[in-house]
Amino acid sequence: MLRRSFVLRCAAAAALAGLVQLAAPSAALAADRFITVASTTSTEDSGLFGSILPKFTAKTGIEVRVVAKGTGQAIDLAKRGDADVLFVHHKPSEDKFVAEGFSTERKPVMYNDFVVVGPAGDPAGVKGGKDVAAALSKIAEAKAPFVSRGDDSGTNKAELALWKTAKLDPAKADAKGDWYRSIGQGMGPTLNTAAAMNGYTLTDRGTWLNFKNRGPLTVLVEGDKRLFNQYGVMLVNPAKFPHVKAADGQAFVDWLVSAEGQKAIADYTINGEQLFFPNANEPGA
Repeated sequence: MLRRSFVLRCAAAAALAGLVQLAAPSAALAADRFITVASTTSTEDSGLFGSILPKFTAKTGIEVRVVAKGTGQAIDLAKRGDADVLFVHHKPSEDKFVAEGFSTERKPVMYNDFVVVGPAGDPAGVKGGKDVAAALSKIAEAKAPFVSRGDDSGTNKAELALWKTAKLDPAKADAKGDWYRSIGQGMGPTLNTAAAMNGYTLTDRGTWLNFKNRGPLTVLVEGDKRLFNQYGVMLVNPAKFPHVKAADGQAFVDWLVSAEGQKAIADYTINGEQLFFPNANEPGA
């Protein structure tokens, strides 16, 4: 009787071990369910992803691994097939990405704006202005320090376009003196450099609101419609890159533009201030 009991216990233990072995691969597979999103430093540095991605993962079981770079670098990454989804903020580049077949559709997601920040003392006298081109002209005329990201990001592209509207060429300005500094860094390091130099820079509002090391910097120019900052999302084309996780990537795209995703974006605030404004249903955004 004792022997039979012992045999039964051994059989049960063996069955349990077998179940554990069967369960382990399933758990491993679940843990490995993830997508890679190439995105901008602003969505990361603003804290937006830290707020909304856990909600998506809780709903779908899909982990989102973000590679945060300037928009130009994020697009290059997606063009190599090293991401499943592209989520950036430079519409002309996004439209080109689709036109070249790297995605089949761009969807608008949200917007915020850019602001010019600078020292509270404001040596260039731009505080309170609503004309960003006029403000840049004053900064150039005063040869006040201006720090540019210089990293082909969406913010850098916007900044260079704004210099053009002011009929100025920062490359020539850089050649003539050291007031214009192009540092080839992300938004955080650029803001740190501007603070250390008591200088000016262009930043997206989301990163600014989440930036702690402001030092002498404050918002000086805002409200110009040319400072509008739109974000779009695209699934990387699986026809071009068969390894793209199309179903899970599309699930993320669809969630971002759904009522639930749009609410998650709108609900993200810092000190009661909303950082991004969802507009997935706005035609032409």
